[in-house]
Amino acid sequence: MIGNPVLLATAVAAMGLAPVCAQNTELHVQPVQGNVYMLVGAGGNITVQIGRDGVLLVDSGLAAASDKVLAEIRKLSSLPIRYILNTHVHADHTGGNEKISIAGKTIAGGNVSGNIEDAGEGAAVIAYQTVLDRMSAPPAANQPAVPFRALPTDTYLTAEKPMFFNGEGIQMVHIPNAHTDGDSFVFFRRSDVVSAGDIFTPGNYPVIDLQRGGNIQGIIEGLNRLIEMTIPAEKQEGGTYVIPGHGRLCDQADVVEYRDMATIVRDRVQDMVKKGMTLEQVKAARPTRDYDPEYGATSGFWTTDMFVEAVYKSLSAKK
Repeated sequence: MIGNPVLLATAVAAMGLAPVCAQNTELHVQPVQGNVYMLVGAGGNITVQIGRDGVLLVDSGLAAASDKVLAEIRKLSSLPIRYILNTHVHADHTGGNEKISIAGKTIAGGNVSGNIEDAGEGAAVIAYQTVLDRMSAPPAANQPAVPFRALPTDTYLTAEKPMFFNGEGIQMVHIPNAHTDGDSFVFFRRSDVVSAGDIFTPGNYPVIDLQRGGNIQGIIEGLNRLIEMTIPAEKQEGGTYVIPGHGRLCDQADVVEYRDMATIVRDRVQDMVKKGMTLEQVKAARPTRDYDPEYGATSGFWTTDMFVEAVYKSLSAKK
């Protein structure tokens, strides 16, 4: 994600630091398996499930890409968009909620945000409760308010939220305090695909949004849960596929490699914290040195130094 200028700009916008325009980006649709497709290029990756009941999306991309997203969905199915499931709060995953939900039509409505007069009007938007809390909170200085029609219409507070749609069971699984405090995995049980959101971004070090409840311990716990949910095929390749928040389609082996990296870096920094080392001393010790060629960045939105700092602050924060 960090090496690509378009994705870099996307990441900046996702954290609320700057607006980004996606009108000129090209979108691509990749079949995954079963009823599930991966739509790339609209900001964060979008998961598309299609079938006789209609269309279900996991995340909606950037607001500026909504028209292109709708056009790509219409190439896959002419049936209504029924649901949008948000994996977390950031704008590269929720920005398209407003326009795409208006273009859809839900089957039945919970509508906790009260923004749809008719329960059948617009696609339902579902997320963990803290996503709605953060999106509906007063905006920070110089930041626009989230459009009312972009808010989740239904939320959950339990460890999991089950659904059944297009002939398969779907589980939204909450992962506490990982990338943010409102992360969800979405598991398509018959298709055997997991949409992981930004807990898993294989092209860069984990992005830990400390201001929104993120924590390195939660990232690792989430990756361990993701490994438990996935089953590899022959020779550890294929089997359950994982759609990351950004980057290429993956399987369990990719998640294991990423989890191992995050765990080793966490352990190294934790040892330095126990020795009383300052943040600058930890950065100077370069605890990520052997992983930097694959995941590191010295400039841009999410640098190696920023990752190390987020890990340090996660581990040194008062309980």
